[in-house]
Amino acid sequence: MRRIAALALLALGAFAACSSNDTPEGGVVVARVDGVVGPIMERYIDRVLTDAEERNARLVVLELDTPGGLDSSMRQIVQRFGRADVPIAVYVAPIGARAASAGTFITMAAHIAAMAPNTAIGAAAAINADGSDIEGTLGKKIENDAVAYIRGIAELRGRNADWAEQAVREAVAVNENEAARLDVIDFVAADLDDLLRQSEGRPVTLRPGVTATLNGLAEAPRVTVEMTPWERFLAFIADPTVASLLLSLGFLALLVELYAPGLGIPGVAGAIAIILGFLGFGLLPVDTAGLILIGLGLALIAAELFVTSGILGAAGAVAVVLGAIIAFRDTPADFRPPAWAFLAGGSILAAAVVLLLALVFFADRASRRARSDPFAF
Repeated sequence: MRRIAALALLALGAFAACSSNDTPEGGVVVARVDGVVGPIMERYIDRVLTDAEERNARLVVLELDTPGGLDSSMRQIVQRFGRADVPIAVYVAPIGARAASAGTFITMAAHIAAMAPNTAIGAAAAINADGSDIEGTLGKKIENDAVAYIRGIAELRGRNADWAEQAVREAVAVNENEAARLDVIDFVAADLDDLLRQSEGRPVTLRPGVTATLNGLAEAPRVTVEMTPWERFLAFIADPTVASLLLSLGFLALLVELYAPGLGIPGVAGAIAIILGFLGFGLLPVDTAGLILIGLGLALIAAELFVTSGILGAAGAVAVVLGAIIAFRDTPADFRPPAWAFLAGGSILAAAVVLLLALVFFADRASRRARSDPFAF
């Protein structure tokens, strides 16, 4: 068991140590950024920019395609743009891509904003985690805060602040040609080469008092920076469905090990699965109180092995269900496990508790029969 655990830790360390391709000095860095805006995207962009700054890159091009995501992660990305020591171009691409909701803020916060043909930007109104409108005073408060934020971004980059406000208040969206006409973006680019050609010679303001002029982009070496194996692994386990299944299956494996000690493999595999499951949930916008309740519920169900009353198992199951509800009550729909994952996890736990009680019952019955008839074969 110790050797297996050590190998697992070494494997995780190897994933963490993996780094992206080295960026050449004075090159153009290209990174593909797609999917929901969240902690993984935030960390990935920060790494790309940090690497580009260390290599004195001429330009960082982020090819963006997103339906939106978390407000907190979006703000962290925008703030990272504000601290960047290299020019950043957000390119809404490929054809058919969009920069919706949080993606609108990110695109307008870039030093250069461009879009590919047949792309869209806008629809940046704030909504509840379940997709419904935010009503009442809270809705006005959130809307006004978002309007002030996006107007500030637009004015800082010299873009259309009035349209930005409409994107938040009225959820308006436009295609690439309309966005260019309204000064929402700088230009429409057919491809990366076209983007670099149109960016050549443009002066950009990195932050107040710090400017740079883009030059030599066509001749500069290009490198595509992709997610490291560790980042891809985190993105995988941060999927709500995967994290839920890891917790459920890991706990089931631990129950097998506790009921039949000595096997080793189920215990180690279960412990690793549970750790990875909680790590995945740690990357998701979930309520900590809910995770604590889930952990307590799993512990109570495990304790049923040693105190066979049935009460601990039932209480544990209730705690797990309540924990799941609390953990994801304010989580955006894109980060919430699907209903079938909850049903699968609940079914696994219920089956485990029933099986556990049945095994304990038959074991106790056999023990009593043996005591009453010591000579039975």
